[in-house]
Amino acid sequence: MTRVIHTGDTHVGYSQYHSPVRRQDFLDAFEAVVDDAVDDGVDAVVHAGDLFHDRRPELPDLMGTISVLRRLDDAGIPFLAVVGNHESTRGGQWLDLFERLGLATRLGDEPVVVGDTAFYGLDHVPVSRRDDLDYAFADHDADYAALVAHGLFEPFGYADWDTETVLTESDVDFDAMLLGDNHTPDTAEVADTWVTYPGSTERASASEREGRGYNLVVFDADAAGGDDRVEIRRRALDTRPFVFVSVELREGEGESRVRERVREHDLAEAVVHVEVTGEGEPVTPAAVEEFASDEGALIARVTDRREVDADGEVDVSFADPEDAVRDRLDEMALSTAARDVERAVREDGVPDANVRETVKRRIEERLDEDGDLGAFEAVGTDVEVVDGGDERDDLDEPDGDGGESRGRDEPDDDESKTEESNAEESSDEADSAEPDDTDPASTDGQVSMEDYL
Repeated sequence: MTRVIHTGDTHVGYSQYHSPVRRQDFLDAFEAVVDDAVDDGVDAVVHAGDLFHDRRPELPDLMGTISVLRRLDDAGIPFLAVVGNHESTRGGQWLDLFERLGLATRLGDEPVVVGDTAFYGLDHVPVSRRDDLDYAFADHDADYAALVAHGLFEPFGYADWDTETVLTESDVDFDAMLLGDNHTPDTAEVADTWVTYPGSTERASASEREGRGYNLVVFDADAAGGDDRVEIRRRALDTRPFVFVSVELREGEGESRVRERVREHDLAEAVVHVEVTGEGEPVTPAAVEEFASDEGALIARVTDRREVDADGEVDVSFADPEDAVRDRLDEMALSTAARDVERAVREDGVPDANVRETVKRRIEERLDEDGDLGAFEAVGTDVEVVDGGDERDDLDEPDGDGGESRGRDEPDDDESKTEESNAEESSDEADSAEPDDTDPASTDGQVSMEDYL
């Protein structure tokens, strides 16, 4: 029998809402998983990617992670992991550093046997490169086998990776796939194999309303679940509370009613999201946010979903509002990559919380396809744009994806419509487009991996 904790999407270093307190929360959640592992004496902790939120974690995040991993090492519990899309770099990975320090094992196509189970790894692979994968894994002589992978696999939300293809083309018969990337916990059976996501360990988006946690996975011939070989149990984590307040204002009601509804909740040290709808009076979001903070909230955000009249006249065709957008795009010298970003922001099929991750993936795909960065060069304003931004040429359309219910990313605040999220998206795009820095001074105070390896 082998008992492991399956976790992932810890996103250490994420300064959600630009809050240092929230940044610490993500490290604390990872530490809580390790505390449970040590207290319960599991055989291993299996991490399915996105240990860090960014490919350039800052020194406090690195030192905090090393401290947590040392606790596992002191307890004799191996840390097995793969690389996720958020932390992936073009050179060595941070996971390689931890492996060199003796604190982690990076999983790959060779089996790592713990107890009577062989573990394999599959790092995040961009959609454009997956056709080249052969899923060739070395043989093992253990009783069970598990594949740890990072990506959006079927049959779960926003999937862009065919799980059955992975299983049928693999050289190894897997009893389970332990996944990361989708922040919504879920389990399914595909081709007689249990496939499961543990979800993120902290709420990386306001769309992640359910409690956070991880999986306890048992490989045992007498296991209680499924095919009597694999048992998957979900365990909860005690994380910072999120409070969601929905207020529908009737005619004549206004800010006082919003405050009244907010006051009905325990806001102590919570992240509070207030959504206003209805036919009532105008509400000043900043005033409500200040009120919630005075009531004890750590962070407050107010979204007024009601339509308001614009001060100026806007020339928009209501028969087809997209005409106005297309006309404006025709006037701009946007690069092909910029048009990818524009489409991702406006696509109906991409939830607000997943815009950032979708943008990031499409930029990465453009980098893969256009090594000369030609897709990032401005084009002439005479390029005709049709059907939501497609240029009239033979450029391949990047594979669309919805990102993760994160979060993915997602990590990724549902504030993607705000100035804060737009700034973060721009930063991610820049990181994806530029080559890895070799000069430590060029990282603007951030630590590069080369300083350590």
